[in-house]
Amino acid sequence: MRQLIRRPPTLIGLVIVLVFVMIAIFGSTIAPHRFDTIIRGAARLPPSAEYPFGTDRLGRDVLSRVLWGARDIIVLPTVTTLLSVFFGAAIGMTLGYVGGWLDDVVSRALDSLLAIPALILALVMLGTIGPSAIGIVIVVVVLYTPIVARVVRSATLSLRTAGYIEAAKLRGESTTYILFREILPGVLPALVVEGSLRFTYAIFLTASLGFLGLGVQPPSPDWGRMVNEARDSFAQTPWALWYPAGAIALLVIGVNLLSDGLRRIFRYEGQLG
Repeated sequence: MRQLIRRPPTLIGLVIVLVFVMIAIFGSTIAPHRFDTIIRGAARLPPSAEYPFGTDRLGRDVLSRVLWGARDIIVLPTVTTLLSVFFGAAIGMTLGYVGGWLDDVVSRALDSLLAIPALILALVMLGTIGPSAIGIVIVVVVLYTPIVARVVRSATLSLRTAGYIEAAKLRGESTTYILFREILPGVLPALVVEGSLRFTYAIFLTASLGFLGLGVQPPSPDWGRMVNEARDSFAQTPWALWYPAGAIALLVIGVNLLSDGLRRIFRYEGQLG
């Protein structure tokens, strides 16, 4: 925390992320209307004191939809990132520690997944599974687990010959104990930084899939879908596009600032160590 305070950009990123987390938790409570409420006679109204973000072409309050939609854009990337980090860490530590033919076979299989562009693979998988929140979770976990596994594997390779690992082997400790009690603390800094980066890309991918109509389905106020719906009426209601797009951009900027700060902090702590 002291390092965060000493780095204003990182602190700003942390504040932005925390604000969006609070919006995701309490957005539905503080929103003036439900996300699907059509206000009679209020279509295409510009931002005003009554409607701070204006209304869309159907007469729905844009502020309320943005507040309600924060939950999907935060929760889905968070769940997918946590699962990707968990599976990626387990696979990466196992491959890096065990090595041999298992490392060769699984690493080549993971590399084959990484060779396919993420968005194309996501479109193919969602076309098979069907657009839904569960489908997005499955797709993002499949896409990002190999990336996390490769990073953790590299960190594990540099640790498996360390003296304390050899000491654990001589004590007769199990492989599971060595992986999660000895190796995991050593790869944790790289894992935290990689997790924050995956969270950024998960936000982008979730919003992109919503924009393409393959994300969370209506009537959920997904920000990417809101941007897509506002395209056709941009000349009449530009605010209906600006605010969800701006919210996505601000959230990504906040996560990037925080991620960059964490990378610098862990690098600094590593130099001290």
